[in-house]
Amino acid sequence: MLKVPDHQVAGHRARDGRLGPLIDDAGRFYKPLQGDERGANEVSFYASFSSNTKIPDHIKSFFPEFDGTRLVEASDGSGMQTHLVLQDLTFGHVNPSIMDIKIGSRTWHPQAPDGYVHRCLKKDRGTSSLPLGFRVSGARIFKSTESGYWEPENRLSIQTLSADEVKLLLKSFVSSNTSEEPHMKPDCAFASTVYGGSNGILSQLVELKAWFEDQTIYHFYSSSVLMMFEKDLASSGKSPRAEIKLVDFAHVHKGNGVIDHNFLGGLCSFIKFISEILTTPEDSSADSLVEDAQRNHIHSENGSVYDVSLN
Repeated sequence: MLKVPDHQVAGHRARDGRLGPLIDDAGRFYKPLQGDERGANEVSFYASFSSNTKIPDHIKSFFPEFDGTRLVEASDGSGMQTHLVLQDLTFGHVNPSIMDIKIGSRTWHPQAPDGYVHRCLKKDRGTSSLPLGFRVSGARIFKSTESGYWEPENRLSIQTLSADEVKLLLKSFVSSNTSEEPHMKPDCAFASTVYGGSNGILSQLVELKAWFEDQTIYHFYSSSVLMMFEKDLASSGKSPRAEIKLVDFAHVHKGNGVIDHNFLGGLCSFIKFISEILTTPEDSSADSLVEDAQRNHIHSENGSVYDVSLN
């Protein structure tokens, strides 16, 4: 029996007769295959990536497991439709806090049609993608059993956050006093166990970054880093199950021997935000992080990023 995911934070949702992803009770996630070239492109990527022996297993673990495609009843009642069958990344989690970070200052491929480029460029300029190299696409933060979850009333609102506001949200993500009250300062109680440590979010991001510094097989446009952890486990002193996964590959293209500077630059910027929360949680300045990140990248007028130095 397929059902609507409880923990989806970004993308199209299967609600009110709309088409969206579904899950089953066996840990599988069914993503509707888009009817244009995006659907075929995503299937092609998963097939190529999962069978590519040049990609280390520790890198493959950052991606959802792929189990082909399947015809299932669409969530909008339109009948049988082809779906990607993927790993349900929240399977087995009880009350996960989740954040979707779209990586890259540019979400469009250089060979994309002009109309599509203009639409993407307008959104990239209107959100934090261009100034920060990434944007928060969605968030669902567990507060407590009594209070439930905090979610933004309007997902667009968190896509347009300033550097300081992004830093505040990333602090709230790992705080015990998550609140909608503006005067409540996040305590970052779980920063060291969620973001820090040998198995924490930062360590995983750095491991992923090391691969992107070398890999020239793929260029990832409009893909996201999904990060999650269990607040209840962190509160009780247990391992919080902090992890990252890469998702959304409808716009992946061949790298043709060139490093993916757009994704790598955005990933470096995001890493700097997480790093500074760990090192100076009380008085850090997100603006200084962005200035530092931008010393190593030059943004052209059309939104391209030219890497100068990532070391």
